[in-house]
Amino acid sequence: MMSSTSTPATDSAESPRTPDAQQILMDSFGGVSGMIYSAIPVVVFVAAHAAVSLPIAIGAALAVAAVTAVWRIARKERVSTAIGGVIGVAVAGGVAAWTGSADGYFLIGIWAGLAGAVITIASLVARRPLTGLLWNALHGRRHAWRADPSVLRAHDIATLTLAVLFSARFVVQQALYESEATGWLAFAKVAMGTPLLAVALVVVVWAFRRSSKRLTD
Repeated sequence: MMSSTSTPATDSAESPRTPDAQQILMDSFGGVSGMIYSAIPVVVFVAAHAAVSLPIAIGAALAVAAVTAVWRIARKERVSTAIGGVIGVAVAGGVAAWTGSADGYFLIGIWAGLAGAVITIASLVARRPLTGLLWNALHGRRHAWRADPSVLRAHDIATLTLAVLFSARFVVQQALYESEATGWLAFAKVAMGTPLLAVALVVVVWAFRRSSKRLTD
């Protein structure tokens, strides 16, 4: 009787691990709604800059970001994520004001794409794919995940997917930045943001689930 009751208790304690890890992963990217909210100030900035001066366009984007943050906090979303969105717009606007060009608004995102590409590619070259390191960290660094060829291959694929995404963002947006194509740069930022990241996260979640099934179930 004791053994029959202890097994369900163990299963119930272990089963939430995978969903929790996946939720943390989504939260780290701001969630789907966060990705959408982040696109609104970009659209406002480009639209405003077409009609008014650069400082006013920056102010309009910042004002929209602040209103969006208040709305998200009122809906009981994470305060840190909401405030982070405002800070991101403020930094982007500050770079635009510093460079004196509307295209400067997108420099942080371009540099972030380059940094993401370098980090993910370096992790692949070192045979420690980034998504595998993240999965293991979320599970207490208790698993020899690199010793399982199937798990390592899954994280190679997931990390390579992120590397391609970050590299494409940098190459495309850097080319548009150098061409001073502000409108197309804004379109590329939005189009290569939520839609492509959603596809990449599907692959990452698949790798997470495969790792959990083989190493924790």
